[in-house]
Amino acid sequence: MADKEKKIKKKKAKEDAPAEEAPAPAPAAGGERQSSRGSRKAKRTGSNVFSMFSQKQVAEFKEAFQLMDHDKDGIIGKNDLRATFDSLGRLATEKELDEMVGEASGPINFTQLLTLFAGRMSGGSDDDDVVINAFKTFDNDGKIDSERLRHALMTWGDKFSADEVDEAYDQMDIDDKGFIDTNKLITMLTASAEEEEGGEAA
Repeated sequence: MADKEKKIKKKKAKEDAPAEEAPAPAPAAGGERQSSRGSRKAKRTGSNVFSMFSQKQVAEFKEAFQLMDHDKDGIIGKNDLRATFDSLGRLATEKELDEMVGEASGPINFTQLLTLFAGRMSGGSDDDDVVINAFKTFDNDGKIDSERLRHALMTWGDKFSADEVDEAYDQMDIDDKGFIDTNKLITMLTASAEEEEGGEAA
């Protein structure tokens, strides 16, 4: 009999709990409810972008965003970009700044910046020319010093771990002296992207 009483009390508690929680949102006006729905929708859309990166990457992007947002208004504008370039010792032209700001579909807040990075990292904006020019900077008479490239991959930008570099190097032809054939590497990287696109279309 005691068990039945406990079940009844639990059932009553469950029935009472939603009734107590329900009145809290009820006093909100219709306009407020719509805005909260809109913000939920925005969060869901943003979460897709956030899920593309690790927590560590998001933290690094956030730190970079805060460094670029010189006026601390939560939006990176043309003046913020100009100040960022100035702090790096590079003068940017008005045209360059306009093009950078114009890449975004709206004001560049943190979520928009992540969306831009996601597009670039997915290969959507990296043309073959960008890949070719990146590796040509390491080219010396048709060869790339694998140790110099390893150092760059592990030091700058989105840093690779030693294991990640080793994994990438397993896919490359490296001669006995530690040099990578530049043309073979570029062909491998650009052909892979084309094959992937062709595979999706089929």
